Amino acid sequence: MTDNIWISRRTAALGGAAVAAAALGVSGARAQLAPARNLEELKSEIQARADRKAYPVAQLDAGEVREALANLKSQDRDHWASVWGAVGDRHFAKARALEATDKSAAVHAYDEAMQWQMFARFPLEDSPGTVKAYEKALEVFAGYSRLVDPPIEAVKFNYNGTEITGYLRKPKGVAKPPVVITIGGLDGRKEDGSIRNAAYLEKGIAFFAFDMPGTGQSRIRIEPGADKMYSAVLDLIAKRADLDASRVVITGGSWGGHWSAHLAYTEKDRIRGAVVQGGPVHNYFQPEWQRKALNTREYLFGLFEARSAVYGAKTLEEFLAYGPRMSLKDRGFLDKPSAPMLLINGRNDTQVPIDDLYLLLNSGDPKEAWVNPQGGHMGRSPQLSDQKIFETVTVPWVARRLGLTT
Repeated sequence: MTDNIWISRRTAALGGAAVAAAALGVSGARAQLAPARNLEELKSEIQARADRKAYPVAQLDAGEVREALANLKSQDRDHWASVWGAVGDRHFAKARALEATDKSAAVHAYDEAMQWQMFARFPLEDSPGTVKAYEKALEVFAGYSRLVDPPIEAVKFNYNGTEITGYLRKPKGVAKPPVVITIGGLDGRKEDGSIRNAAYLEKGIAFFAFDMPGTGQSRIRIEPGADKMYSAVLDLIAKRADLDASRVVITGGSWGGHWSAHLAYTEKDRIRGAVVQGGPVHNYFQPEWQRKALNTREYLFGLFEARSAVYGAKTLEEFLAYGPRMSLKDRGFLDKPSAPMLLINGRNDTQVPIDDLYLLLNSGDPKEAWVNPQGGHMGRSPQLSDQKIFETVTVPWVARRLGLTT
């Protein structure tokens, strides 16, 4: 590629999201944040992103998006969920009708239905309607999981009194495959990742997909020590005879990248490597950056609501005060030994500062990095989609760390 940069510290260095959210006291915060998009601006931006297959509507048909937008009359959360969910319901009905006659088409219809229900709850479940949309997404995904070949196994375990659900999918013909643990971000969910993660199966790699703390079906509070939820996942893998616990890589995108980086330190002896894509490290958690980030429009809408919900913060002041305790720098991790890491992001990221990537890259053990000079959050740009970065950067690196040919 010509529009990205591979960096290795070996050769170079660079300088340089539950209903509880509905109770947030956001009115005071809004007065201190940039004005949100009005309805017409929001509709225009959604259609533009759908037309160019951009996040968070990359998987939605642009024509159906136009149809749904014609029915969107307000930004009320329950109305929002109803409009997008109606399209999902249509695909769900189609999927069930196709099961008896065309399994492949039914799988595709289940996939489409899930994508629409996921957007109906985007960016978080903060009203009765958006909670229902996520419940429907889980129902639809269960149908997808059952029909897809190989099937997806829902794995549940108890962590400190909370039931955690993850999705495990194993490649055919591999008795004891290596595993990649994938951690979702602030507004995505493990169901989204599980469909994309099918690319790992082609390499003979199993994947275990999880929501990040405070989201989806990982309802534990974000705080120092929440990473131990994933240590419990490693324990679970070690107990399964059908998985190779000696070959595990962690990947995390956006907020999920924070946990991936964290585990590269705390679980360095049990993993082969960690992919940190657009992950918060230190600068992200500082009030100065958050005030700046909350005033940008790279995020479609609801950024403060999603970010504050995972902390349980009710005001902007509480949110800004909570963040610094999560800094990996201030907690003394950065100069400690770590598992190998691949750091990915875009130089123009307005959500997680590129300086966090540089800080991680220039601290502790050698690491590798991939930076898109024209990229925004996660490294994405009009020329390089999330999927393209995943297939050409993430998957080959993971395969190499697991000792597989790419």
